[in-house]
Amino acid sequence: MSTISSESALPTEQQTAMKLLWLDLTRKCQLACKQCYNASGPDGTHGSMRREDWLNVLDQAAACGVERIQFIGGEPTMHLHFAELVDHALNVGLHVEVYSNLVHVSAECWEVFQRDGLSLATSYYSDQAEQHNAVTGRPSHARTRGNIERAVGLGIPLRVGIIDGGNGQRVDEAREDLKGMGVSRISVDHVRPFGRGAEGQAPEAASLCGRCGTGRAVISPTGEVAPCVFSTWMGVGNVQDAPPGLYPQRHRHERGHEVHPARGRSGRGRRRRQQRRQQRQLWPRGRR
Repeated sequence: MSTISSESALPTEQQTAMKLLWLDLTRKCQLACKQCYNASGPDGTHGSMRREDWLNVLDQAAACGVERIQFIGGEPTMHLHFAELVDHALNVGLHVEVYSNLVHVSAECWEVFQRDGLSLATSYYSDQAEQHNAVTGRPSHARTRGNIERAVGLGIPLRVGIIDGGNGQRVDEAREDLKGMGVSRISVDHVRPFGRGAEGQAPEAASLCGRCGTGRAVISPTGEVAPCVFSTWMGVGNVQDAPPGLYPQRHRHERGHEVHPARGRSGRGRRRRQQRRQQRQLWPRGRR
């Protein structure tokens, strides 16, 4: 992805193609994981992004060639408009992944999770409840494990990440436990030094993977755009900065989906393209 302008949240074909967009719906979560990369928890908020702002982002994503959306948080299912936003993303042709802690899954969410074009992701830390709960800060192991089993039973595409925090964590046993439940997509990662995982240290670019902003970006609950979920301090703009009149008018797709045109030919469109050309030079450093 290239630079985000203040008038358009997403790139056009002239810029580096973006394939993945993380939508960080909320910093509210039932858990308080000690290694959470954005310090979400029970005291978190949904931020300042309105329902209409998220819908506009999804429309622009579809129009600009984004292929995949990941709804994250916090716990994205706690957002008031979660189901509607997922429905809209699927209706405009985006593949959706929901990254949930799978602690509390409502009947409505189970219906959403079974939609075509949607996959599910979660985290699992140990086969032992005590060790898993020590990471999440809540007695969450039984619920998450039970909902993993249910998702597998329902045939929902699922991947599970194990974050290795060291200190004798039963990573291999957790992997075998997941395999026994029928999970085939399992990854293992280390704790990233961001959010609570940084243990009070300031974020450093040296801790990033080096691919931030390459075909991907994240939008926070306050509308801030950043290269990836771990580099949110490297903001490049805010989707809420654009006056409402600058959003392109919605047009009906021939199949009935609402999308934004990728670009216009009006004077406003020319100004928008000129601003993007100026800002393209800044990416992927992620600095204003």
